[in-house]
Amino acid sequence: MALISDILIKIANAALLLLAVVILNFCLIHAAPGDPAQVIAGEMGGASIEVIEQIRQRYGLDKPLGHQLLTYVGRIMQGDFGHSFYFNEQVSVLILQRMPATIILVFAALLLSVLAGTLLGVFSARRPNSLLNHFVTFFSLAGYAAPVFWTGLMLILLFASYLPLFPASGMADVAYPKQGLAYILDVLHHLTLPALTLGIVYMAQYSRLSRTSMIDALRADYIRTARAKGLRESVVVFKHALRNALIPVVTVVGLQFGHLFAGAVLVETVFGWPGLGRLVFESILRRDYPTLLGVLFFSALLVMLANILTDLAYRLIDPRIRVRK
Repeated sequence: MALISDILIKIANAALLLLAVVILNFCLIHAAPGDPAQVIAGEMGGASIEVIEQIRQRYGLDKPLGHQLLTYVGRIMQGDFGHSFYFNEQVSVLILQRMPATIILVFAALLLSVLAGTLLGVFSARRPNSLLNHFVTFFSLAGYAAPVFWTGLMLILLFASYLPLFPASGMADVAYPKQGLAYILDVLHHLTLPALTLGIVYMAQYSRLSRTSMIDALRADYIRTARAKGLRESVVVFKHALRNALIPVVTVVGLQFGHLFAGAVLVETVFGWPGLGRLVFESILRRDYPTLLGVLFFSALLVMLANILTDLAYRLIDPRIRVRK
């Protein structure tokens, strides 16, 4: 019962925070330089002042900013995210079309970075002075310092140009479309380089973080007790030590979930991945306010959902949290 009450409180707080995010995003985007009406007219090959004014009236851009804000918030509460200036489509339709590609990319990169980074950290923590430990240290520094777009370009040059093992762009083979299991394998083939590009930065962080946490856990008294009982080393490491060492990793995963979406904008642009990140990039170039606001709304919603799930994950990893709650 306490768990349900806690979840409801978090949902209520998330709803208020989401409303604040909507208002802040609206004000910041409309404060940016540029006129969507002129951009639309430019896409038409140019237009007179009268036509530009008609475009402003059609999309409500001639109204005061406060009036536009109240109108937008009212539509959001009704589930109406507006009509795209550039794509001439409902924003909700555009987002639902692009969201699956971004979710696949983000969760693939997240899964890769957490699993690989944690395992590297665990194995290097068991041998602090080994070559593996030095490799993890070098990898974490290099991986964190390298820009995401640079890493993507290097992977394209290496694995798509010099060694043509993976495609350089797209989500599936357009020339020879596939179905069923063949289509899934084709998507995974196209997903490899984008997911690796987005995951390397966070893999480096999680490996370093899990290594530090694991070293502290292996020095704890309960680990000495477990070894004194004659438990196998694998049980001591992965059942007792790793469970406590995962708490900082889970915390960082929840906090950096939003950073993954930010990184996805660059990765999807580099690899031509048809997701929300590329939609954001195109919307910024065309001053497509409704589309940009809609993508930011759903991104914030997913980040808040990830934070709630992270808090629930604490309860599964650390029983002490369940007792305190």
